[in-house]
Amino acid sequence: MTVFERNNVKMSGQGTQPVVFAHGFGCDQQMWRFVAPAFEASHRVVLFDHIGSGKSDMAAYDNQRHANLSGYAQDLVDILEQADLCDAIVVGHSVSSIISILAAIQVPHRISKLVLIGPSPRYLNDPPDYIGGFERADLDGLMDMMENNMLGWANYLAPVVMGPQNPQQLTQELKESFCAADPYITRRFAAATFLGDNRADLPLLAVPSLIIQCSDDAIAPQGVADYVHAHLKGSTLRMIDASGHCPHMTHPRETLALIKDYLALQ
Repeated sequence: MTVFERNNVKMSGQGTQPVVFAHGFGCDQQMWRFVAPAFEASHRVVLFDHIGSGKSDMAAYDNQRHANLSGYAQDLVDILEQADLCDAIVVGHSVSSIISILAAIQVPHRISKLVLIGPSPRYLNDPPDYIGGFERADLDGLMDMMENNMLGWANYLAPVVMGPQNPQQLTQELKESFCAADPYITRRFAAATFLGDNRADLPLLAVPSLIIQCSDDAIAPQGVADYVHAHLKGSTLRMIDASGHCPHMTHPRETLALIKDYLALQ
């Protein structure tokens, strides 16, 4: 099986510079449908599914490789190398922000810019200097619920991720996406995502980045975005006055405007 088949890679667009969209936890490449098409006239658009999500090859999951986010970053590097992409803009949502950072540290000659939507290098609180938004007991409870009651977990988490004031149909779509993902892989991807600590990786990034943050985000609070901005050299922080963790779905016009303004200035 090729890398493209493994990660269900799809390419489109008329331009030469690649824009690679990396989806968040429990999602798939369809979540980019409100944003990605806007780049097809000017860029080469690349979409893919993380192993365990969407139409990826579930058999490609490796317990050792994917035990932490570096394995998912290697998957992204594989895609860039298989397609021989250079000067790529990588747009990463949520956990894929960190995955994209790890990939850019590894192959800076292939990635020229990052767009990080709702990034968090550490979801756990580490007082007094770092507030990630979650206590360990809360995350353990969520992952136990995933193990024993996937539907209950999806019903609880989807409204928190999407934001209470956003369209119900998007929350329902996210619930269905959570439930459609492979439960074994999802549980372990959750551990890699929510229990990891990638704060030490931030200063290693050499390429410029745009951070997009919603003003009311229960998953990655604004203080986390401020932390990421402070520790990423050459980063730009832009806010969207909105609730939720998925502005590319709930506020695609605002998200697109911020990305295009940033790219025009670079």
